[in-house]
Amino acid sequence: MKSLVSILKALPPTRVIDTNIDFSKYIPLDLSVTNKDLAVNKPLDAAQFEDFISKYLDKNNAEIAFGGYIEGRNLYKRSTIFKDGSNPERNIHIGLDLWGKAGTIILAPLDGKVHSFKNNPGLGDYGPTIILEHEIENEKFYTLYGHLSLESIENLTVGAVFKKGESLATFGNSEINGDYAPHLHFQIINNIENYQGDYPGVCNINDLNFYIENCPDPNLLLKIT
Repeated sequence: MKSLVSILKALPPTRVIDTNIDFSKYIPLDLSVTNKDLAVNKPLDAAQFEDFISKYLDKNNAEIAFGGYIEGRNLYKRSTIFKDGSNPERNIHIGLDLWGKAGTIILAPLDGKVHSFKNNPGLGDYGPTIILEHEIENEKFYTLYGHLSLESIENLTVGAVFKKGESLATFGNSEINGDYAPHLHFQIINNIENYQGDYPGVCNINDLNFYIENCPDPNLLLKIT
């Protein structure tokens, strides 16, 4: 049986963002602890961070900023949900973020059905979240979409089928997406265990090897670069 990584690599490039936004309008964005611009600007809240992202996009004549897989970040220090008692702080991002404007259309990148969905409220959390289930070459796996608009889950039902390229959801704003600048957190999950409408998107250094294995790089599927 093929591994999930080999299956993803063999698939043609696909889109998870509105096809009206060409890949030429995408720009990589480093939000790691080594980003000097971030250290200088020090955005303290969603509004300041949205301004930081907007200026970065304008400067680069871009519409979507992307990146963040296995990226160590300081963004999570403001929320207690990333602190697990005696364990190291969770600060390593294990999905791919795509930053843009609130209301940006999110597409199903593959045929799939709704595994689960939930609003995960609270500072630093996902807000509205959808998980799709996929099966390719007898390999079952999942994709997670976090920081959505409330409208994205209003009329959703478990088991609803989405075809590749169909409109799935839209970017939420900071008031409902966990207090972040508008973006999509996109994550691939091999074994979802018993999670429903939620799955860790940030891990600590001790668990990193497990999550690299269970949550392969989403760009293996999207092939943006």
